[in-house]
Amino acid sequence: MPVALPSLPPESYLWFKTFHIVGVVVWFAGLFYLVRLFIYHVEVDEQPEASRQAFRDQYGLMERRLANIITTPGMVLTLVCAAGLLLGNPAWLQQGWMHAKLGFVGALLAYHLLCLRLMGQLQAGTCRWSGRQLRALNELPTLLLVIVVLLVVFKGSFPTGAATWLTVGLVVFMAASIQFYARWRRLRREREVAQGV
Repeated sequence: MPVALPSLPPESYLWFKTFHIVGVVVWFAGLFYLVRLFIYHVEVDEQPEASRQAFRDQYGLMERRLANIITTPGMVLTLVCAAGLLLGNPAWLQQGWMHAKLGFVGALLAYHLLCLRLMGQLQAGTCRWSGRQLRALNELPTLLLVIVVLLVVFKGSFPTGAATWLTVGLVVFMAASIQFYARWRRLRREREVAQGV
């Protein structure tokens, strides 16, 4: 016979929810900026030889501080408060939208671990990812964020109307625009180098 878990008092629920949202904001802010730092780090090789090591050291320091002081604590706060919310509302674990949300959160955790691995490779000078590949990787948390927010807001009645497809289209457009801008900037830089500007 399953053991009934106690329900949270309303005030406790609101505190868990508040800090869960704060944790999500902090976690995502860190993830968005961390991979941006990785891009700058791998593109250090395009800098003059004399300044490369100084840039590598600076980006490495910024990456470690961001990961250790902001991103990972944001993740921990998010997960602890999520566990508190689920403990107070165990019926959510019976619902399909929560299963889907937890699956996407699992993907986000894997992304976080990949970022930590890439950070270690950058520190060791063994990272083989290009700036272009990292720019593509940097779009993934945006997609995960949109999906998770949609699941939380709409729960079991996930929308399939025009507004949903417009939102998906906007996310794809933003990701494509960022990739296009990065490619345009790289080609412009290559032309300037070729012309000796």
